[in-house]
Amino acid sequence: MASKKTDSSSSSAAARGKNVRCRYCGQKNSVRANYKNGRANCGKCKLPLSDEYHKKFADLTKHEYVHPADSKALAALRAIPGVDTALRKLIQVTGESAVRVSLMASAVKVTPKQCPDLHAKLQVACTTLGVDMPDLFIQQNPIVNAFTTGVEKHVIVLHSGLLERLNDEETLAVIAHEVGHIHAEHVLYLTAARLFEALAKGTLTVVPGSEIIKFLISAGISSALLAWARRAELSCDRAALLVTQDPHVIGKTMMKLGGGTMASKIDYEQFLEQAKEFQKNYDENKLDKFWADIINAGQTHPFPIWRVSEILEWVDSGQYADLMAK
Repeated sequence: MASKKTDSSSSSAAARGKNVRCRYCGQKNSVRANYKNGRANCGKCKLPLSDEYHKKFADLTKHEYVHPADSKALAALRAIPGVDTALRKLIQVTGESAVRVSLMASAVKVTPKQCPDLHAKLQVACTTLGVDMPDLFIQQNPIVNAFTTGVEKHVIVLHSGLLERLNDEETLAVIAHEVGHIHAEHVLYLTAARLFEALAKGTLTVVPGSEIIKFLISAGISSALLAWARRAELSCDRAALLVTQDPHVIGKTMMKLGGGTMASKIDYEQFLEQAKEFQKNYDENKLDKFWADIINAGQTHPFPIWRVSEILEWVDSGQYADLMAK
């Protein structure tokens, strides 16, 4: 009989449950008393509940995490006389407000009541990095992508094809990556780079400010912009890691970007080995390095496998741990 009472008491205690505060957004959640970390999700941000500490950076500067290749390329870009003035004028005449009108008319604006878990994830990323909240939109598009635009008022856009493929932690990583562009002060240059990409692809043929565009091309600014933009992505992967605080979330996000709908059948550990092998070949084989650089020069982002190897290298260097310990 005593055994039955003990069993009954245990069941009753488990049923009573306890409150767990979400490490990301701070929401209190009722869970079973015997719950284990990661076995339940926050009711607000939908991220896994855990008793682990989540660091918020009160005074983080971009210089503490920006990738050296980003810094070097941006310095070369800024060394071109008149570049900032010309780019701001270009964005002004091409109609930043037109982008906002288009998004308000054809996409879904995320708010505390509309897709509240995405809004909560945006808050997590912004409060972690110390960034004012931008607007966030979901746009119907099968292309797996996200982008940040808007010089006067920042806007983050997530494609529906991306959201359909990622889990909640990976979605946080993508949002944090885009918030990283804002924190690192990339948006002016990034907006101009995307404009030049559209012109190069022929998806944008009629643009106001043709004289400014001619100047930017003749001064070598357009090519310098596109070269920098790829390197800027590496900095924002680091920003995403500072928010997720788990390098494997970044790695699995890249695995899904590389493997697409087959990602559920891909072995993550083998994917990490592939990233290490790629970096080793890049560092030691001049022909591999040549082809990787040539092929990547035609892309808007670095290769997913490259981005994984860069994050692993940053973690192994101890720089990430140093920032987390500050």
